[in-house]
Amino acid sequence: MRRLSELAPGRPGSIFTSDLSVNEFLLVREAGFKPIGLVLGSSIYHVGMQLGRWSRNQELETLSQAMYHARELAMTRMEAEAAALGADGIVGVRLTVEAREFGKDVAEFIAIGTAVSGDTAPPGGGTWRNNKGQPFTSDLSGQDFWTLIRAGYAPLGMVMGSCVYHVAHQKMGSVMSNMGRNVEIEQFTQALYDARELAMARMQAEAEALHAEGVVGVRLDAHNHRWGGHTTEFFSIGTAVRPLRPDHEIERPTMVLGLDG
Repeated sequence: MRRLSELAPGRPGSIFTSDLSVNEFLLVREAGFKPIGLVLGSSIYHVGMQLGRWSRNQELETLSQAMYHARELAMTRMEAEAAALGADGIVGVRLTVEAREFGKDVAEFIAIGTAVSGDTAPPGGGTWRNNKGQPFTSDLSGQDFWTLIRAGYAPLGMVMGSCVYHVAHQKMGSVMSNMGRNVEIEQFTQALYDARELAMARMQAEAEALHAEGVVGVRLDAHNHRWGGHTTEFFSIGTAVRPLRPDHEIERPTMVLGLDG
């Protein structure tokens, strides 16, 4: 809190801190936002244990909930720091998971980004904050953030979905029958498809709760962490966006062709 108080806008002698590159910083300023300070949230979390059936594809819901909740704690604490600074949003957010030596099931979940305030209100009035009254969050680069604002859209928040899934082992008879053959392993295909679908659907549900028009910059990552080869976390994340004007449409360039082609 002492560090944040020194970053408070309007405080004599206050300076901003930012992990934006020079180009990103200049483009964020060009987009009409002033950096206030680096904000972060952290959660050191013990991820519990859940066993999956050896021969069954199934989500490990206890682990899915743990991985989601730990990230949510880190994000919420970062957002609280931004709110304490009176920020309108957080740009360039990085959300990482780092294993710690406290134990094999212990990891630190870290969220960090640059809190910003808008120089002016959004076109059409209102506020840059999302419909929950919280500063927006975005993991877009400074360049992509500038493009988004110039195109008439605003970020609402980072949305995410997690699914930890146990992929069934093959029976010995199947392993032997497939040796030397080109053949799809359908139970593996179905398991990975289902797991990704669950992660994506949960991310989409978060975007709908923010009344977003869509989600940009989506990433769908797979992490084994320390669970072994048959248990994987599928994690989807992106930035939910809204148009700055209800009737907004992106202008498309018009191509003019000469008579010769």
